[in-house]
Amino acid sequence: MVQFVWEFTARVGKVKEFERHYANDGPWVELFRKNAGYQGTQLLRDAETERHYLTIDRWDSLASYVAMHERFAREYEDLDHAGQQFTESEGRIGVFEED
Repeated sequence: MVQFVWEFTARVGKVKEFERHYANDGPWVELFRKNAGYQGTQLLRDAETERHYLTIDRWDSLASYVAMHERFAREYEDLDHAGQQFTESEGRIGVFEED
């Protein structure tokens, strides 16, 4: 299993929209669910820092994620672009393997 961890700061006044866009039942998850190997997404809100979030996307393998990204490149790009209106910053923390 691999986990992709992303860090975000939601824009002022766009927190609810951000949460809907990145939630475990939002449009990203709808896209990911079309692919074999997707295991789930978790949205975490920082209890101490306002508007700070992490997402954790779980895949059975790096190859499954790469295949999804290639198969749905346009949809992925469209969702990423749409999310920019809700975020001040975004960055991938890393890809972590689970034993």
